[in-house]
Amino acid sequence: MPEPRTITEAAEFIRTGELTPTDLLEQCLARIERYEPRVRAWAYIDCAAAREQAAQLSTELKNGQHRGPLHGIPLGIKDIIDVFDMPTGCGSKRWAQSFARRDATCVERLRQAGAVIVGKTVTTAYASFDPPVTRNPWNLDLTPGGSSSGSAAAVACGMCLGALATQTGGSITRPASYCGVYSLKPTHGRVSVDGVLPLAPSLDHIGMMANSVRDLALLFNATAGADTRSPETLARIVPDPFGNRYDMPRDPDMGYEHNWLCVTDDFFPPRCTEPMRTAFDTMVRTLVRYEPTDEMIGRVHSVSLPPGFAEAPERQLTVMAVEAAAYHEPRYRRHPDDYPPKITSLIERGLRTSAAEYARCKQFQARFTDELRTRFRVLLVPATPAPAPPAETTGDPTFNSPWSYTGMPVLSLPFSWTADGLPLAAQVVAKQGQEDDLFRTAAWVERVIGFAPRPLSL
Repeated sequence: MPEPRTITEAAEFIRTGELTPTDLLEQCLARIERYEPRVRAWAYIDCAAAREQAAQLSTELKNGQHRGPLHGIPLGIKDIIDVFDMPTGCGSKRWAQSFARRDATCVERLRQAGAVIVGKTVTTAYASFDPPVTRNPWNLDLTPGGSSSGSAAAVACGMCLGALATQTGGSITRPASYCGVYSLKPTHGRVSVDGVLPLAPSLDHIGMMANSVRDLALLFNATAGADTRSPETLARIVPDPFGNRYDMPRDPDMGYEHNWLCVTDDFFPPRCTEPMRTAFDTMVRTLVRYEPTDEMIGRVHSVSLPPGFAEAPERQLTVMAVEAAAYHEPRYRRHPDDYPPKITSLIERGLRTSAAEYARCKQFQARFTDELRTRFRVLLVPATPAPAPPAETTGDPTFNSPWSYTGMPVLSLPFSWTADGLPLAAQVVAKQGQEDDLFRTAAWVERVIGFAPRPLSL
């Protein structure tokens, strides 16, 4: 029986009858039994409900009903996102018995597409910075990142083939990078936040993790789009860069306009450790050398970033702190013991920040976003300064928070391994609303680099 690693592979096996949704789910549950005691990626699992979903979807196939490429695909949902009849614990013991009365919009759309919801993946407390119980599958002494810790670890272990996650600073890109999986943080507002615990509403993003660019596109297409429950959600048409095919096109039509794919010597390289800087430079040289025909010459360009780029992470953190304090203050005052040190520090910072300072950070945000729009169409930079650090931290969000601040879409993909077997990742950044540029460029990078997954040694 085949054991697919990606959603795309599994979808084809299910479509052709080589696997049933029940077969695929049992493979994932077996990996949960094997890895979960050490990795601790799950906050809640409902095996019975998942088996019931898979059985129903298997019956639908027998009756000639196929919902599409997510039919029968097992997924995890970050535990700040509501799933009907499952607790939304938010990394808090006090909330752990709070069962959701309905699905969040993004979960509802995945169910309609045929996905099997396995359970809730671990989040750091209230999706902030405090270290989680989850461990990195590549080295149990290291962090999986945060705050979408469980989603990244579960996908890396094959306990599910994809997962929903959220990001306010670097909570999708960073854990995906540390755990060696792919991730997408769409444009702010592309995926509805209905049924999702807020941290900082003007910065909160719903995204996804999986094991290929194509898989991310499938999850994005299923979840994005206007939502009457969340009026601020963007109503733009959701791009489908690969059509409804199960195969990845050999070379997506990238357009090859001037300054399509850019790199930079600003900000990112000086902050990288030597292993990341060396590996990233090698990857860029590979892309530059790829098929040097007249059509391809000059595909990768160098650009400078706006002078204020270095200020963005700190200003983003100020906005995040103020908005987190605005949401959490009443509960924080009543139950301070429910807030661990780092989110306590964030809330206290927000309470100390003046309205004038918050306004200045929002004004800077608008100017900064406008400046970035003129610099590149697609930017390729390291996803993190270094591989995963020790478990006492969730890592450094500095390379990720500017994109949460601007709301620009980001796709991260693993591209190399360190000498001691830790994954390294790059991030592809596009203009707001241009996920089609993001997918097509990332698919090309994925194919040219040819990242080779490794088996876990747990």
